[in-house]
Amino acid sequence: MTLYPAIDLKDGKAVRLTKGLMESAKIYSDEPYELVKKFEEMGAKWVHLVDLNGAFAGEPKNLEQIIKIRKNSNVKLELGGGIRDEETIQKMLDIGIDRIILGSIAVKNPQFVKDMAAKYPIAVGIDAIDGYVAVEGWGEVSTMLATDLAKEFANAGVEAIICTDVGKDGTLSGVNVEFTLDIARASGISTIASGGVKDEGDIEALIATGEVDGVIIGKAYYEGRLDLPKMFKLVD
Repeated sequence: MTLYPAIDLKDGKAVRLTKGLMESAKIYSDEPYELVKKFEEMGAKWVHLVDLNGAFAGEPKNLEQIIKIRKNSNVKLELGGGIRDEETIQKMLDIGIDRIILGSIAVKNPQFVKDMAAKYPIAVGIDAIDGYVAVEGWGEVSTMLATDLAKEFANAGVEAIICTDVGKDGTLSGVNVEFTLDIARASGISTIASGGVKDEGDIEALIATGEVDGVIIGKAYYEGRLDLPKMFKLVD
């Protein structure tokens, strides 16, 4: 089990949202790179970055901070938010991002994602509201079931699927273990849980499945609900 401390970037700051609503943003740091350094000291091997402005704009918008994070840390970084063409993928890899997360484009053009996964380290972000895929920074809900989208990428060379239950994201109401398992089983791909993690029990429940490879941790850490150094020791 890999723990992915999460940093959501909005206007150059590290924030957390509730249920993906931009107006719910709570600022946790004016210097996100300092958070990444702290995560690294705690034992993080990966950090999960989301460019929130980019997710809505359809192109990266927090490049200055992303570059600063890369220059000031040795952890592996995965990045999502507004990455929708090969040129942007190459640009992000060139600045040192280790894995690219493709979300909205995976619904609209799954073949593009498969083509990119054949060439680059790609994760697919599947975000769902009531089981249906949400796109465009969660501003729209499609008619596609999340599990059907997961099946689309079985044997496609994708490194991982990051599945988020949007209704739980940022709510500290508990991770949706069943949804995560549904995605893992539908895809057969390494699956990372996201959304709603509230405490140590959630992480233990995911570990107990034996089928989930990672979990993204956000508000539970920022709000002091989770002893992150202890969790890194638990999964080592």
